Amino acid sequence: MSHEPLAVAGALVVDDDGRMFFQRRSPSRKLFPNAWDIVGGHLEPGETVTEALAREVLEETGWRLSAVLAVVGEHTYAGDDGLDRHETDFLVRVDGDLTRPGLEEGKHTEFRWLGPDDLAVLDENRGLDDGLIRRIAEDGFAVLHTLGG
Repeated sequence: MSHEPLAVAGALVVDDDGRMFFQRRSPSRKLFPNAWDIVGGHLEPGETVTEALAREVLEETGWRLSAVLAVVGEHTYAGDDGLDRHETDFLVRVDGDLTRPGLEEGKHTEFRWLGPDDLAVLDENRGLDDGLIRRIAEDGFAVLHTLGG
């Protein structure tokens, strides 16, 4: 029996200095525990990608989505839970205090703003996601560069 992959929207939040926001998943998370991640999550039934991005940004950081700048890429992967996911990632801007994200209690433990030369930190626990977040970040900075950022 074949199942459609779960749709996922990912947000690479960009600040005015051309850095991107990353957050560490808590050690108790079932999928990719203690690994670095971008903002995002599954689309809810009837929800558009933009609605999902806005909801996830608000839930995971307390910020408000202000602009979707570009599509970064798409990835299909299987989680440790055996479910296939199809993720589309976007460069976004947000409104709010970027120095004080409201990390989701129990889901994320810390955050960092990284520039293109700071991505080695994303290799921590790389085996959990096979380097996917680092590749997404590299793709994000490449797209940002083409936008003049």
